[in-house]
Amino acid sequence: MRPRQITVLGECVADAFAEPASASNELALRVLPGGGPANTAVSLARLGTPARFLARLSGDVFGRLFRAHLETSGVDLSSAVQAAEPSTLAVAELDAQGQAAFSFHAQNTADWQWTAEELARVDLSATACVHTGSLALVQQPGAAVVEDFLAAAAPHATISIDPNVRPLLVHPDVYRARLTHWCGLADVLRLSEDDLELLLPGTPPEEACDIWHAAGARLVVITRGGDGALASLAGERVEVPAVETTVADTVGAGDSFTAGLLHHLGVRGLLGGRLTETRLDDIADACRFAVRVAALTCSVAGPNPPWQSQLEQLATAEHA
Repeated sequence: MRPRQITVLGECVADAFAEPASASNELALRVLPGGGPANTAVSLARLGTPARFLARLSGDVFGRLFRAHLETSGVDLSSAVQAAEPSTLAVAELDAQGQAAFSFHAQNTADWQWTAEELARVDLSATACVHTGSLALVQQPGAAVVEDFLAAAAPHATISIDPNVRPLLVHPDVYRARLTHWCGLADVLRLSEDDLELLLPGTPPEEACDIWHAAGARLVVITRGGDGALASLAGERVEVPAVETTVADTVGAGDSFTAGLLHHLGVRGLLGGRLTETRLDDIADACRFAVRVAALTCSVAGPNPPWQSQLEQLATAEHA
């Protein structure tokens, strides 16, 4: 079954990674297109889901890089806005385990300037799911416009949200203040264990799931890196182990997981409503697929999610 379209809304960020320079007083940066929502859109398209990306893309050198990357991956940019503002830049430092810490250069950049008029033109008639999250939901002035867009989309599409907390740029209190409202909009809430600790410090994952269910989210998935994922569907739980892999870095792994989860649900015709017909076994299968997508993303440098053909090759090799 060919999945229906998923519309992703949010930022595309230039991820800059330090590399050895030719002189001691120089810093060489390798720039890759990233940003949580953009990574998710790319991963969806590479998996075979028709993915449309609602973005405000600058005409600067980074914006041109973003556009080429997204289009090469098969992402539909027909509703993207040509923005006059500059692109957002994130400089990543990797630790010994490949975990990235980011510093952001995001003041008055293109990604956060959404207007109601820009999003009012978007046709969602072919869209089964709208996914957003990260900074697009908290950076003003566009954040309030994005929330209104989700509310308008909810009667027609499954709503998926990934908070993707960035404490160096936006204080976690800003996310906490809006999270209950987001759960009221969301059918799917996907977040990492790091997000959980920032949003509800010291709260056990199962208790956090129940809090977010009570606020309205039917499906909550907490990803745990090498420990896999915990999924909770209206209070029914399942744990899915991670797939062993050699980690180059973890950049984009959570975004790829989300894409794998939504793609798998979409292929089975489970997106488009409130997930009321979805069973826990469906979620477990989708999470098992998603951890494979995330593992392949971790095995290469930067936010470079796998293509469907790579997953098929991996499955063939495992069954050989």
